[in-house]
Amino acid sequence: MWILPLTGSALAFKKARSKLSEVRYIAAALFVIAGIVVAGLHNEESDAKQSTNNLEIWYTPNAPFGIARGINPGRVAWGHNPAIASWDGKTGFWWEERFNNQAEADNLLTQTLLSVTGIQEEKKSWDALFHFFNKTKRVIDAGYTPGEKVAIKINQNNTDSHKSNNEINANPQLILSLVRSLVHEAGIPEQNITVTDPSRFITDNIYDKCHAAYPKVHYIDHAGGDGREQATFVVNAIPYSVDNGKVATGLATCIVEADYVINMAILKGHVTQGVSLCAKNFFGCTDIEPDWHKNAHSIGFSQNRDGLHTYSVYPDYMGHRNLGGKTMLFLIDGVYGNKFVNGIPAFKWSLAPFNCNWPGSLFASQDGVAIDAVALDFALAEWPDAPDMMYSDYSVNESALADHPPSGTFYDPERDGTRLTSLGVSEHWNNSTEKKYSRNLSKSGKGIELVYSPVQNQQNRH
Repeated sequence: MWILPLTGSALAFKKARSKLSEVRYIAAALFVIAGIVVAGLHNEESDAKQSTNNLEIWYTPNAPFGIARGINPGRVAWGHNPAIASWDGKTGFWWEERFNNQAEADNLLTQTLLSVTGIQEEKKSWDALFHFFNKTKRVIDAGYTPGEKVAIKINQNNTDSHKSNNEINANPQLILSLVRSLVHEAGIPEQNITVTDPSRFITDNIYDKCHAAYPKVHYIDHAGGDGREQATFVVNAIPYSVDNGKVATGLATCIVEADYVINMAILKGHVTQGVSLCAKNFFGCTDIEPDWHKNAHSIGFSQNRDGLHTYSVYPDYMGHRNLGGKTMLFLIDGVYGNKFVNGIPAFKWSLAPFNCNWPGSLFASQDGVAIDAVALDFALAEWPDAPDMMYSDYSVNESALADHPPSGTFYDPERDGTRLTSLGVSEHWNNSTEKKYSRNLSKSGKGIELVYSPVQNQQNRH
């Protein structure tokens, strides 16, 4: 493949010389331009190859940063169910019921939840999660209290209306599984649950499915209408640690008023940042425009391409009292995933155990830093040539070391003079085959523990 651009370039330049001899200057010029373009394609491919080769240079495996969080500190549960997704990549929409088994989505959510807590009963697992959150965040020994509100932040980045589309967005089956589990297992009344993406649109494929089953749940998006409620924002609720030009300083009222938040991100790449995971998902809670072209750019959203440690906006999101500070559970939807931030899911995974199939996975953790670090390792292994992967862990490390970050930033997202402490633990696995972190390798490990939970599908269960 790399020979073709060189051959094309040589032929174009040879043709240009021929046309010059015939004094056909315009034609010659066009062939010269064609040669330069084709050669440029070769250079871009070489650059991509060079970038891929350099990806493993900047970090050290099994060298954890920060302080692990959770009932089982630093644990990231990885549920895997190959039976959950069967879209052929061509027919209809990826999210249709005929390609996504709701019962298997329920199984995936349940098994992953149990793996996080280590408690083999769904009701008790939710109770343990609420108790742990209240004990560590509120210094009270209590579970869920009637009347308290739970907000689920989903990722609907690739939407511009309530009409469903085929781009990568939140998975309707997983959302229904989560709401169902909260109502029937955690004991949360429907009316106290909010499903929201305040900066985007909740499309019909999600709303119709979930509203039919749970009509009292609040569905809040940027525009409202068609049964959805319109998001409102608390002005200047997040001033950021560093002046970013007053960009997106308002926070969604439904998030501010929630007692608990569940962050449900998507496993996908993102230009300028490498990936878009739980930390980035909080950006959608701010008062940005639904049309991203209209949003002003500010500092802190991209890692420095020269490898310099600079301020990152993500510790501000992960550490803000109304965002990461309220999050009792972090989830990353890897049922389909995507190499790029937008577009139709188009990349089946070669990494084992996926073996050229959809990843069919769900990741869960009480440690928002650890779960992003794990998902990043999967992305680095599967998509090493995706845009801006170099130094893509810098923001995760800033969050892990928020009290003394490599950039030297004083992280204080509320600007109240209180410096953030470590927001969790960051670490790279030993390799993409074994996928072992420090707590997998040793009982004395201080970093991440990845717990793999393959889900037995319904057919094999009987």
